[in-house]
Amino acid sequence: MSGVWHEGISYIFPNGDKYEGQCSESASGAIVRGGAGKHISSGGVVYVGEWREDKMNGKGTLQLPSGARYEGEFKDGELHGEGKYTFPGGSYYTGHFNQNKMEGQGSFTDSSGRVWTGEFHGNAALGLRIKHDVFTFRKEKK
Repeated sequence: MSGVWHEGISYIFPNGDKYEGQCSESASGAIVRGGAGKHISSGGVVYVGEWREDKMNGKGTLQLPSGARYEGEFKDGELHGEGKYTFPGGSYYTGHFNQNKMEGQGSFTDSSGRVWTGEFHGNAALGLRIKHDVFTFRKEKK
């Protein structure tokens, strides 16, 4: 790193991606994202949050073109730490992530509002328990 720090720059990458935020320059003059910033990929992925050494690191929000959204912690460009991942259909997982995978204690709320809790390991979640059922049954008035 050359030590040249920039506040509030706006940069367009050769592939069409856009970055606005804090950064520094490498010895070769390349932009290295660091601090707070917003990156919009040419494919429509939007990340707003903290950067370190040109990778998503710290707290941030990642919005995907599919409608999926992640809010939480990042490490070395991956979902890593505590966070909430909302699926396009409205269901969501809240809990721990490890290298882009749901990992450890967490809860899954389906699109009907039912909450399932337990231990998650990537795509597997053995032994989940329903936390509560939000459905109420009403008597019909006559």
